[in-house]
Amino acid sequence: MPHINLTLSGVSTPEDLNRVTTALMMVDGVESVDIGREWAEVEGRASRDALIAAVEALKSGFSAR
Repeated sequence: MPHINLTLSGVSTPEDLNRVTTALMMVDGVESVDIGREWAEVEGRASRDALIAAVEALKSGFSAR
């Protein structure tokens, strides 16, 4: 299964981690998410662009690249 690694910024609290994890899990094709304050590793068939858009759609100052 493909892995996509993202670098995160703006994530600082456990609530932030939960919000970003939930947003990533909601993207079609995502099987699992492993996340830290500065990174996320996503398994599945979702596109990188869709994952980045999901994080930025939270409009909480989070960004992914």
